Amino acid sequence: MAQKPSIPKGTRDFSPIEVAKRNYIFTIIKSNFEKFGFQPIETPSFENSETLMGKYGEEGDRLIFKILNSGDFLAKANEGFLEAKDSAKLTAQISEKALRYDLTVPFARYVVQHQNEIEFPFKRYQIQPVWRADKPQKGRFREFYQCDADVVGSTSLWQEVELVQLYDSVFSALGLDGVTIKINNRKILSGIAEVIGAKDKLIDFTVALDKLDKIGEDGVKKEMAEKGIAEEAIQKVQPLFNFTGSITEKIEKLSGLLAASEEGLKGVEELRFICENVTALGLDKSALDLDVTLARGLNYYTGAIFEVAAPKTVAMGSIGGGGRYDDLTGIFGLKNMSGVGISFGLDRIYLVLEELNLFPETVTATSKALFLNFGDAEALYSMKAIGELRKAGIKVELYPNNAKIGKQFQYADKRGIPYAVIVGAEEIANNEYAVKDLTSGEQRKVGFDELKTILG
Repeated sequence: MAQKPSIPKGTRDFSPIEVAKRNYIFTIIKSNFEKFGFQPIETPSFENSETLMGKYGEEGDRLIFKILNSGDFLAKANEGFLEAKDSAKLTAQISEKALRYDLTVPFARYVVQHQNEIEFPFKRYQIQPVWRADKPQKGRFREFYQCDADVVGSTSLWQEVELVQLYDSVFSALGLDGVTIKINNRKILSGIAEVIGAKDKLIDFTVALDKLDKIGEDGVKKEMAEKGIAEEAIQKVQPLFNFTGSITEKIEKLSGLLAASEEGLKGVEELRFICENVTALGLDKSALDLDVTLARGLNYYTGAIFEVAAPKTVAMGSIGGGGRYDDLTGIFGLKNMSGVGISFGLDRIYLVLEELNLFPETVTATSKALFLNFGDAEALYSMKAIGELRKAGIKVELYPNNAKIGKQFQYADKRGIPYAVIVGAEEIANNEYAVKDLTSGEQRKVGFDELKTILG
């Protein structure tokens, strides 16, 4: 008995309509990337394991898909590791490559490898799939596309201002109202850890704090305690859980809270510059908000951090994120190369647009007309017209088989094709085409120029 086909959990097949809708999002994101001066690059689907491991924190490392070495991958494995079932040490011996977890670390590797060919500051965008061994759920997949824009080789905070504008530009073009662009700064988080006496627990502190919207205040406090953060320090964090007011008011509160931390105050001033200039320039459809609990638990962020929340009417996680990394390329030997970047979560954006019915009807890739097939002579006559219409950029097709007319009309209906073109001996003799509007049922005979106008 044949095995029932299936696909791995967390992956998906896409129908023609779904692909057309995804391409619609891709096109808008790509056009805005280029409008803001970003250039495209691509990197391999998999990297050397050493390129990826250790760059995303402990949780991120666990979510990296490892690729087994080809051939007899156990032949050179340490027998002691095998017997002890030491998966961490064994993995390093049997897997030298891994699927990329994101596009940022491969980008850093790219910059270092091609530094002599690049003009800095280098503005690149990248639209490619990434893979994470995460638990699949709504809006979270194991294979998904990221759409990244990064600037490397500049410390100017105007880049952060432009990236906020880029987010707003894309979401405005998609017709998505009510998006919130959340911003924070890792220097502020470091400053808070310093003033509460938990500087040595910075990573544990930020990872727990970043889960506030998922596990709540009590859950965050519990995780901090489990990570060894003192009860006294946790109590000092309390003001962050109810940090309200306008951006200006929040910045002033932070200035007071972080008065004893030089690093923290530097983060406050960076935030002040970004927020004041974004406010002065204005946003179209998005809102900017300062979220002091935003941590984005990735180790490489050093300055501003971003996360984009979908409109409140949609139950969805973040649909974008990013931040400043002062020395990401340093891990590959290129020091003092600051960068900042953002990412768009295509799959979640798709779900949001679908739920809010924001895809235009014209998005689908359906042909404008189906030429019915009455036989070879009629098909040849039709194909000549089809060729000219395609040259004009009009999507048309010929039904391939000389099947019953009812079946051909049914095919056009199921495909959502709006017009049928009927060509018989009489139409050929008169150099005409019978065009039927499949919505209204109206049918009339026209010459080629009028046919082109109707379908164009």
